[in-house]
Amino acid sequence: MKLYRFPFNAMGTACEIQLYAATETKAGRAVDAAIADVQRLESFYSRYRESSFLSEINRVAAKGGSIIVDNETAGLLDYAETCYRESDELFDITSGILHHAWNFKSDQLPDEAVIQGLLDRVGWHKLRWASPILKFPLPGMELDLGGVVKEYAVDRAATICWNRGIQHGMVNLGGDIKIIGPHADGSPWRIGIRHPRYPDTLLQTLELYSGALASSGDYERCITINSIRYGHVLNPKTGWPARRMAAVSVVGDFCVIAGSASTIGMLKEHQGKDWLEDLGLPHLWVDVDGHIGGSLTEEGENVLEIG
Repeated sequence: MKLYRFPFNAMGTACEIQLYAATETKAGRAVDAAIADVQRLESFYSRYRESSFLSEINRVAAKGGSIIVDNETAGLLDYAETCYRESDELFDITSGILHHAWNFKSDQLPDEAVIQGLLDRVGWHKLRWASPILKFPLPGMELDLGGVVKEYAVDRAATICWNRGIQHGMVNLGGDIKIIGPHADGSPWRIGIRHPRYPDTLLQTLELYSGALASSGDYERCITINSIRYGHVLNPKTGWPARRMAAVSVVGDFCVIAGSASTIGMLKEHQGKDWLEDLGLPHLWVDVDGHIGGSLTEEGENVLEIG
């Protein structure tokens, strides 16, 4: 059995699927199906594509009104609603509209009045969701599923490969990872977690036999003004970036869970450390002062088997 690597680009980031298979043909068929599904989800939920279903939702949201959604979208909205409740309203897919104020390719901070104007249209509680009908009583709102769909795509890609007879492999979409199964010889995958301030430095190396890993932080999409770094994880209550945590990584059964947990850990600010500890999933955090903590901070490599 041989290891085959398939690099590709999707959802605005570099991706790779690594699979063990008896033949390249078998690996290729599995990875083609997985990549096709990733591309399907990107085209369906991208807020940058006018033809996407998410853009259709947002056109309704802009005017005010209602729309009937399909079962898959309904499942994602149900999950987003759960995250909203469990995060004390910090994980909010209506907050994507705040990116109209924040330009992380510029060297300027947005005007506070602009932020406040956008905040009037932020808040999951301001819409009405009763599957399959999504209503927007307040015109001018906008949804962004970016904090859910990529991780969901990772989990689906791994399942697609498994269902096609692949028992050993790994899916990596821009650092969001799901293990299909250990290496063919039974050894774990070794995965490094980068330091958010020193890209060439690893905070920790994990050994995973199964499960998923996701990270949130101000790794790349950020601006630095007056020695203060402003990342892209925006607080839906203030309109400003999370300022306490520089990065959070979480390991879980599924990438979509690890991803939302890492984002909530960022948004919890000073309470993030305790929230992550209470959550009980293996995790690691770095704050803006350079302090490192979490259950994955033990010296050496962490060998984990999730599930």
